[in-house]
Amino acid sequence: MGDMANNSVSYSGVKHSLKEANHDGDFGITLAELRALMELRSTDALRKIQESYGDVYGICTRLKTSPNEGDLLPADGILIQGNDLKIDESSLTGESDHVKKSLDKDPLLLSGTHVMEGSGRMVVTAVGINSQTGIIFTLLGAGGEEEEKKDEKKKEKKNKKQDGAIENRNKAKAQDGAAMEMQPLKSEEGGDGDEKDKKKANLPKKEKSVLQGKLTKLAVQIGKAGLLMSAITVIILVLYFVIDTFWVQKRPWLAECTPIYIQYFVKFFIIGVTVLVVAVPEGLPLAVTISLAYSVKKMMKDNNLVRHLDACETMGNATAICSDKTGTLTMNRMTVVQAYINEKHYKKVPEPEAVPPNILSYLVTGISVNCAYTSKILPPEKEGGLPRHVGNKTECALLGLLLDLKRDYQDVRNEIPEEALYKVYTFNSVRKSMSTVLKNSDGSYRIFSKGASEIILKKCFKILSANGEAKVFRPRDRDDIVKTVIEPMASEGLRTICLAFRDFPAGEPEPEWDNENDIVTGLTCIAVVGIEDPVRPEVPDAIKKCQRAGITVRMVTGDNINTARAIATKCGILHPGEDFLCLEGKDFNRRIRNEKGEIEQERIDKIWPKLRVLARSSPTDKHTLVKGIIDSTVSEQRQVVAVTGDGTNDGPALKKADVGFAMGIAGTDVAKEASDIILTDDNFTSIVKAVMWGRNVYDSISKFLQFQLTVNVVAVIVAFTGACITQDSPLKAVQMLWVNLIMDTLASLALATEPPTESLLLRKPYGRNKPLISRTMMKNILGHAFYQLVVVFTLLFAGEKFFDIDSGRNAPLHAPPSEHYTIVFNTFVLMQLFNEINARKIHGERNVFEGIFNNAIFCTIVLGTFVVQIIIVQFGGKPFSCSELSIEQWLWSIFLGMGTLLWGQLISTIPTSRLKFLKEAGHGTQKEEIPEEELAEDVEEIDHAERELRRGQILWFRGLNRIQTQIRVVNAFRSSLYEGLEKPESRSSIHNFMTHPEFRIEDSEPHIPLIDDTDAEDDAPTKRNSSPPPSPNKNNNAVDSGVYLTIDMNKSATSSSPGSPLHSLETSL
Repeated sequence: MGDMANNSVSYSGVKHSLKEANHDGDFGITLAELRALMELRSTDALRKIQESYGDVYGICTRLKTSPNEGDLLPADGILIQGNDLKIDESSLTGESDHVKKSLDKDPLLLSGTHVMEGSGRMVVTAVGINSQTGIIFTLLGAGGEEEEKKDEKKKEKKNKKQDGAIENRNKAKAQDGAAMEMQPLKSEEGGDGDEKDKKKANLPKKEKSVLQGKLTKLAVQIGKAGLLMSAITVIILVLYFVIDTFWVQKRPWLAECTPIYIQYFVKFFIIGVTVLVVAVPEGLPLAVTISLAYSVKKMMKDNNLVRHLDACETMGNATAICSDKTGTLTMNRMTVVQAYINEKHYKKVPEPEAVPPNILSYLVTGISVNCAYTSKILPPEKEGGLPRHVGNKTECALLGLLLDLKRDYQDVRNEIPEEALYKVYTFNSVRKSMSTVLKNSDGSYRIFSKGASEIILKKCFKILSANGEAKVFRPRDRDDIVKTVIEPMASEGLRTICLAFRDFPAGEPEPEWDNENDIVTGLTCIAVVGIEDPVRPEVPDAIKKCQRAGITVRMVTGDNINTARAIATKCGILHPGEDFLCLEGKDFNRRIRNEKGEIEQERIDKIWPKLRVLARSSPTDKHTLVKGIIDSTVSEQRQVVAVTGDGTNDGPALKKADVGFAMGIAGTDVAKEASDIILTDDNFTSIVKAVMWGRNVYDSISKFLQFQLTVNVVAVIVAFTGACITQDSPLKAVQMLWVNLIMDTLASLALATEPPTESLLLRKPYGRNKPLISRTMMKNILGHAFYQLVVVFTLLFAGEKFFDIDSGRNAPLHAPPSEHYTIVFNTFVLMQLFNEINARKIHGERNVFEGIFNNAIFCTIVLGTFVVQIIIVQFGGKPFSCSELSIEQWLWSIFLGMGTLLWGQLISTIPTSRLKFLKEAGHGTQKEEIPEEELAEDVEEIDHAERELRRGQILWFRGLNRIQTQIRVVNAFRSSLYEGLEKPESRSSIHNFMTHPEFRIEDSEPHIPLIDDTDAEDDAPTKRNSSPPPSPNKNNNAVDSGVYLTIDMNKSATSSSPGSPLHSLETSL
């Protein structure tokens, strides 16, 4: 292969490339045509070049160029001269195989790819944001700038009716669009210092996650109810006191009694504030934060490094996972998995003892010397990791076979160094084989050959039999091997390679070594091996768990469709007999675009529910699929999509997804930066753990809510009723604050740290509109509240008789604490403690103690609270309004507290389905609740709480800037053409884009990059003159599907001929 530093591609840049696009006319080829060409692959590209330009040199003659050199390709271009050029395109496609480039096979070179072998010269066709890598990075940076554009758009709407000066300023801003584009994605846009300061000050607020949105809404509702109750409590207490004192008892207002009256009013106010404090669930945000933070810490142990907190919770609602194949589902290392040796077909690599020694000897020597010496297997970088494969992947797989057979290839290479090889016929794509000649000490020669099985087997006249002897190999035998060995291997997605040798005896004259066809013939077959990138052993089980949990797994890969289908079947993504779709990127594009080349959501909706495998997909296809699924409204609930990926090509999809998973070991920095969670072990099983933790967060919050709302209802009603009847709250202010501490801070810590269980994966995802408080939970809340109210009011109004103690009711202002009210307080707190155990189950389970000892924090908090309660009651005294209780009174309090456990069993026997009157609570914000003007601002917004301000594509808005700039240029030439244009149309497609008020922007004739789009090519010359040319790259400039300007030709004096500036405008757009 040689040193990479010696490899070079000289690339020629288009002169004046930074000038305005209306200068396209200076060249014999437009920017749009070059971009459309870069979308094609292999034979399609070649056919297009031959039809339109004759050959690659025909393109060169139309461009003015100046050469430069480098290893990493900095721009897209077309190869004009090459010498054994091999490119690593893994940064774009995710596939690790090197791609051979030549003028007659695949002349297209893409930016961001690496030259691995050979050298060449290319003509640059696209740079910066217009190149393939630029498009990926533009998609990654689309979110933030679109928000800024939206703000500008809103301001423009407001200012439209004002004087013309502002309008002129906006136009000037639009003119600067071209300059803005040239800046890096993350830099501040052009403008003065004040604007920059404003931007920093007005950073967009982070949207709430689904759960936070629901909780915020619920907390506000509860808070309003609490405020109302506390206000009524204060009003009733004050009115009762005033009427009773001054009206009923007819006492005069004495000046010396004023401080006492004020003390009463302060006491009433404190009771009101206490009711409010108890009612407002300030523990909700704390519970969410604790639960998420605890989960994130624990997820790190499960190899999930969470970069964004809310991703953890969102993952619990995931309904679809779009996974990359190479490196995520598979191990990203070619491995020999089957072999046909000594006339036996082994489904696994055989043990060394099963292979005759002489066959093993041929195998070891043949593979060791007949693989490039630059291909080797090195020890793993990290302890516990897999060995590193260096060099050609297929050759590394064969070397790995030797290691599996307990043999060391390095010993053979040390014995026969590279310079001792007599002759090497290197691998090439025509003969699909590689051969190496060794000269023996006795003057004889031996040639080892390896290559595609169907080619090498045709040259074999003998085969090594079961006993290790060579026997005649007839055409009939070859057909048998093809049917029984090679075809079954190929059907499983394996790459088959045949290994063979031939001896040239010493006595014969030396062969004509330059005549390779005569040398590599009459071979003896040693073995046929099947190579594949094997599925990770834990993946099938993990995918089965996902499917059982109601999550659809889809494979999106750059590999060919046969391999993808075979791997998907092995993983369990595809099941025989199921109704599913496996598509290639070109078919996918053809199906989702209308006749104008515009992507339609309705078309995507017909495909994605059945789509399981998308092969040969580009980064744009991956992004389009994810966006299409997220924006779809065909299913009852909106899909929540998780995406896994490791390459730069996965970046846009990772960014667009609700949750993006990047690989920690094999992942590129771009993928990690775009992701929400990084899998530190590159293992798909870790995603299942993330789903478990996400669902656990949701359930933990529901448990906490169930517990807290029960306390809320009881505490508020007791305080309110007691105050109204006895003019005093049975639960004093400090006691209420202790109760608040139990039910808020400590309960959130106890219930939010429950570890997840496998049973979480046995139910379907909750979905975005699932209420936080289900009917079962509402049944539990009201049922337990009823029990607690009965107990508290019984003790309050009849407790003194039962325990034979003094009544605490109607005590004077500064009376000492009474045993009566202490028993009420103690029993109330103990009921909450035991109800905390009940709250551990929210789906109607009977065994509330299941797994209680797995959560040490819960046990510690419950026991700790009980100990503190004993201290408060026995030693709290006046500050806590408590009086010491006897053992008997304590036992009665504990007994009544434990009654909640028995009562819980009784509640769980009542079927929820019978209780139709129960309502759910804690829904997410519904679409119709959003003010109309906000919906009008952004049609795609679903709701505030759902973090659904679409991170749409900045490309559309950049396109707008470019259109407005270029319109001015054309206006100067053809001002008469623009009279009486139609107004902009509204678009029903998901790819809505802004239109300039004076122009209608329509979709151009599609130029979808299809491999077998022959019909369109046949009549292309006739179409070229009658309609605008193909649109540029689908993700470039203005919109995904390309844009051009439509002029009313009946009203114009001249037509848009290909040579006119207007035509130039159309093509550049």
